[in-house]
Amino acid sequence: MTRRILHVVTNVGHYDDPSHPTGLWLSELAHAWQVFAGRGFEQTIVSPAGGASPLEPRSLKLPTYDRVAKAWHIDPERMALLADTRAPDQIDTDDIDAIYFTGGHAVMYDFPDSAGLQRITREIWERGGIVSAVCHGYCGLLNTTLSDGSLLIAGRRLTGFAWQEEVLAGVAGLVPYNAEEQAKQRGARYEKGLLPFVSHTVVDGRLVTGQNPGSAKATAQKVAELL
Repeated sequence: MTRRILHVVTNVGHYDDPSHPTGLWLSELAHAWQVFAGRGFEQTIVSPAGGASPLEPRSLKLPTYDRVAKAWHIDPERMALLADTRAPDQIDTDDIDAIYFTGGHAVMYDFPDSAGLQRITREIWERGGIVSAVCHGYCGLLNTTLSDGSLLIAGRRLTGFAWQEEVLAGVAGLVPYNAEEQAKQRGARYEKGLLPFVSHTVVDGRLVTGQNPGSAKATAQKVAELL
């Protein structure tokens, strides 16, 4: 039976200050897509509002702008997928085995309060599916509640872009909040690797998370193994 993956990308193109662009961190999508394609999984892309997903300019530079990310970027068919993503109300979760939230600082704005994404995530989780995120993608899990009213991440182990990494990346003064702290405040058992920007993944049952852009491939591999 063909497994089906739902990738989540952002619609936001800048920080609060419009002079600072942001968007999807391309390698986080490209590496996961390659892993899942290698397993023969069917893949779909959704965003909070549907339509276009802009790219984070910094993601188009080394080291994360590697062979895999560049191959996606120069492929018109792949880029067309990001020009016309589906909206949440177009997604039937009966067909989805796992959801994978990509990152980029832009997701801090449109992921957390998307009722559509929360509905999709809750339905996949409660059907026994896998919920996963990489880097800032865990912002999409911050406010997701289950049918009993509890937060999905409460009491569960996870990781995501660390505050230390925000500081080292020089964007601590631009981001709208401290995602690591927000996850902890919601009862998540946040973990991070010993060194910043090094691949680090956490698997807690059917919740699979990766800390930073370099964790995308490993995160997708963990999801694939569970499937």
